[in-house]
Amino acid sequence: MTTYVIAPSPQPSIAVAGIDARFPVRRILCVGRNYAAHAREMGKDPTREAPFFFMKPADAVVDTGSVIAYPPGTKNFHHEIELVVAIGKSGSDIAEASALDHVFGYAAGIDLTRRDLQFAARDAGRPWEWGKAFDHSAPLAPLHLASQSGHIAKGAIWLSVNGVERQRGDIADLIWSVPEIIAVASRSVRLEAGDIIMTGTPAGVGALQRGDRVLGGVDGLTDIAISVA
Repeated sequence: MTTYVIAPSPQPSIAVAGIDARFPVRRILCVGRNYAAHAREMGKDPTREAPFFFMKPADAVVDTGSVIAYPPGTKNFHHEIELVVAIGKSGSDIAEASALDHVFGYAAGIDLTRRDLQFAARDAGRPWEWGKAFDHSAPLAPLHLASQSGHIAKGAIWLSVNGVERQRGDIADLIWSVPEIIAVASRSVRLEAGDIIMTGTPAGVGALQRGDRVLGGVDGLTDIAISVA
């Protein structure tokens, strides 16, 4: 039995719809600018160049219904609704044709972003993580098993703040599809069971304030709801 010099942190995990057991999260990979309209609102050209990735720590995950503290160090705290993919079967150099065999399930999630810190890092040619990888920055709704929900290639994705819709798109509008994302990522890192992929956000990202109530979703999946303290 392994012993440690300090107590290990609890295993981050996600609820799974319909069952009591939870999905253990190993790491979170995020795809940047994967909807054309969002790329344009960020001042970038929506091209089919190779997708790029950034990461969040596994313990950034929080459940739907959570109250999120307004994060320190920012004056421009943004929401980004996303389709989330959970990897249930490990692999590297995964062929696009078999990529969906590696999917455990899907969920709706929100990529919370300290936009001012992200842009400052981007403009200085530095990593984005300080704007993306902070505490509680990955609220996720319960996963739906792919074996029950089927694989998601189209359907509405949306987000509202205080009852006013801000984001709406369709999963079919992803520049890089879920199978393509899995295949490309697996050429650079071995994907392991427990990995989470956040696939990008449609246009309409915007600032959150203390007291805001956020609701978002993807057709066929459980909605994600958070409040900002």
